[in-house]
Amino acid sequence: MFKAVIFDMDGVLIDSEPLWHQAEQQILGGLGVDFGREPRLQSTGLTTAAVIAHWYQHQPWPALSPAQVHQQIINFVAHGISTAGLPKTGLLPLLAQLQQQQLALAVATNSPKILLDTTLTRLGIGHYFSAQCHLELVQHGKPAPDIYLLAAKKLGVAPQHCLVFEDSFAGISAAKAAGMTVVAIPAEHEWTDAKFAIADRKIRCYTELDETSLPINLTG
Repeated sequence: MFKAVIFDMDGVLIDSEPLWHQAEQQILGGLGVDFGREPRLQSTGLTTAAVIAHWYQHQPWPALSPAQVHQQIINFVAHGISTAGLPKTGLLPLLAQLQQQQLALAVATNSPKILLDTTLTRLGIGHYFSAQCHLELVQHGKPAPDIYLLAAKKLGVAPQHCLVFEDSFAGISAAKAAGMTVVAIPAEHEWTDAKFAIADRKIRCYTELDETSLPINLTG
């Protein structure tokens, strides 16, 4: 029986994944990183630090430190969210429905606190979440299960009673490692990717979650 629902943030609460890719292309590309060279990286769902560390190891740049590049990327994404961020289609009615069902709600993101705060403020949804977990609260980001275990602990709900919405393989892996049930919301270009088979359910949009189409009953 599900007692809590935990949401990832980027690509799940808000359409921010394009901003991350734009930031990487503009800032890392401006430093000379060639994204076509091996070893390539699927960065969705990874921490910003992990993405920067990967490219710095294989294509180091002389101008800025990884920490400076990290801050530039965070600033780029924060500005984009605060000025033009939009909720995922169907999110707002879903949050209201879950609240009405008296389910505990949390957000668990690999992003830092500033981006979590910016997103919740932009969308006006902070009041829905009893637990707000960001990267700075855990030792290891996704795909480690730490942040999902922290969210469950803060909600006072056992992991097996938590339902998670995730859009990335790293995030799905983290939630599954935490012992939770996962609904995947892949980006359209990844819809047919076999890696999402580890999720318990796959949807394109929250509007699919009605009583007739949801085999995973949100209320148990």
